[in-house]
Amino acid sequence: MKCVRPLLAVAPLLLPVPLEAQERVETETGPMTVETFADGLEHPWGIAFLPDGSALVTERAGNLRHVDGEGELSRPISGVPRVVAAGQGGLLDVALHPEFSDNRMIYLTFSEPGEDGTNGTAVARGVLSAGNGALENVEVIFRQEPKVRSNGHFGSRLQFDNDGLLWVTLGERQQARYRVLAQDLRTHLGKVIRIRDDGSVPDGNPFIGRNDARPEIWSWGHRNPQGMDLHPETGEVWIHEHGPRGGDELQAPEAGMNYGWPEFSYGREYSGGRIGSGESHAPQFVEPFHQWTPSIAPSGLAFYDGEAIPAWRGDILVGALAAQKLVRLDVEGGRVVGSEDLLAGLGKRIRDVEVGPDGAVYLLTDESNGEILRLTTAE
Repeated sequence: MKCVRPLLAVAPLLLPVPLEAQERVETETGPMTVETFADGLEHPWGIAFLPDGSALVTERAGNLRHVDGEGELSRPISGVPRVVAAGQGGLLDVALHPEFSDNRMIYLTFSEPGEDGTNGTAVARGVLSAGNGALENVEVIFRQEPKVRSNGHFGSRLQFDNDGLLWVTLGERQQARYRVLAQDLRTHLGKVIRIRDDGSVPDGNPFIGRNDARPEIWSWGHRNPQGMDLHPETGEVWIHEHGPRGGDELQAPEAGMNYGWPEFSYGREYSGGRIGSGESHAPQFVEPFHQWTPSIAPSGLAFYDGEAIPAWRGDILVGALAAQKLVRLDVEGGRVVGSEDLLAGLGKRIRDVEVGPDGAVYLLTDESNGEILRLTTAE
């Protein structure tokens, strides 16, 4: 999440509302039902479904749990790397290797401790045991450089593309002295990277061979991207990222392109001042497909490609932390042509969004007693 305290200071106070076993929700495309699939999670952050329909869920405090098809939580899975569970840091996203059915390999992002109180986003992989109780042969395959003293803006979404390459979003670490490094290609701060499944650099990355740039970098000038998914038709990677007071952005990052932060933003400083040039569009930076002002604090992104909700096919689903809702974006021809707010009445911070193998939409709520909510069409 981005700068949570300032966002909460300007957002309306919405207290969580107890969810009945199943509630009806009216939407523009027809009635839906939302229910609690699982609860008792401590600030869940990421979810990934296994081939059998069960799931893995991360808790920011440092636990990885298995959730069976009935919503029952396992004890914490052993073997997870040690994390810095402070501020926005901890155990963050989880993803399956494209050949998980054969190798049972999973990937985790987390805030890794460094020396003298520093930390940084790291990616580890390991093999999930046959009984789902342990992570084995764990190794860190990527470390954000440099590590810094900050507990904010870790980024941390994971996504494999159709070529089996792993994309990782990396925040610029929030503080003014670090955020300027989003414009410095010698660092990983404020970047989207593309690596192989073992952490090595694939052919075709835009900065390979340059002495003044990290070869893992795909795009730069990002603030704190916490949503990522593949376009179901084109295979493009799409992301969204937090702005400050406004200026949350939806993008499809292009190779070698600069997305402007902190030289350009539609948002403003929390003090109210302009950011960078203050221009609404700076031609040297890539314009987002869509932006939110005021900020909704987006976290989690999923293209809906299931069968259970036909009217949503091809639409984008975005969780919102500060705005405490689910946003459905109607996308046509690569353009956002409409938007609908859902579940605002629940008053829950939506951390992650995933389409399950049953076609239902699964949401993680960012709470000390966090839930997995299940959303589908009403019978």
